Amino acid sequence: MNVLRKILFPFAILYGCITTIRNFLFDKGILKSYSFDIPVIAVGNLSVGGTGKTPQIEYLIRLLSDKYKVATLSRGYKRKSEGFILADSTSNAEIIGDEPFQFYRKFPNIQVSVDANRTNGITTLLSQNEKPQIILLDDAYQHRKVKAGFYILLTSYGDLYADDFILPTGNLRESRSGADRANVVIVTKCPNNLSNEDQNRIERKLKLNTNQQLYFTFIDYDDDVYGKNEKIGVSEIKSESKLLLAGIAKPVSFFDYLKNENDECLTFADHYHFSEEDLESIQNKSLGRKIITTEKDYVRLKDSKLISQLYYLPIKSNFINQGQNFDSTILQYVNKDLMI
Repeated sequence: MNVLRKILFPFAILYGCITTIRNFLFDKGILKSYSFDIPVIAVGNLSVGGTGKTPQIEYLIRLLSDKYKVATLSRGYKRKSEGFILADSTSNAEIIGDEPFQFYRKFPNIQVSVDANRTNGITTLLSQNEKPQIILLDDAYQHRKVKAGFYILLTSYGDLYADDFILPTGNLRESRSGADRANVVIVTKCPNNLSNEDQNRIERKLKLNTNQQLYFTFIDYDDDVYGKNEKIGVSEIKSESKLLLAGIAKPVSFFDYLKNENDECLTFADHYHFSEEDLESIQNKSLGRKIITTEKDYVRLKDSKLISQLYYLPIKSNFINQGQNFDSTILQYVNKDLMI
């Protein structure tokens, strides 16, 4: 914890009190929460950014979309639009946000929507002729005006909420007790060989309630990187001199997976909007080499002047163990709520 964050400790206490009172008012029904007659699954975290929400949402889409009509609802962070938007062929990352646009490109059989007002977003989705059977709420753990039927809380292996503190001293959006609302807690970005001993140690640290389930996942990288018209094996691309570019919250693992001693790594802020000056600078630094980026960055850059050099590395979230149990838990909730 740096000196400035220590100085801001009184503000963290104040912020913690405000969020605790707010949660109390929602818990007691003094502040109104809205529930809906279809399965609504909320995925989120207690901390700011970087816990792997996007690959977890994609995991749920893959699990559910072959059997059910699925919609995602995000706020569309840093989009240049307002209100409710249902993605269509005219959409792009600027209109609906980078993560929703990524969902739209990868999963054409689902509905992808954005609305900062999640209650209005769900109501609008359900007013359509082709209404969804299941709604996945992206980054909505603190959005208490909607009462989801199922909550999935994510926490990163290297940055557990149990080791963190309230903003601005730490990175928590609310106190650790907020974890009590979760049906499932997933420790993300684990080493893929995380031992049972380490899993048990983390379980003791998190101190979950008896009715909560705990899982551990790791980031599984694709075997190829993909450009506009071709794909290249990761083993081949690792040996080349290249430029690695990331505008995500925690890019270290992405860089570490691909880089060699001849590579240059460029880091930008999460959800960064690249200007023409940025693109010119990136192109100059690339020296004609391939530019490898994350999938989320690619959807913002695919129509830019960099496209002939640009490739992205897809990722997936995979369970270290008990993945079938997680799938069964989700399907059991969905089928019960749909009364199947």
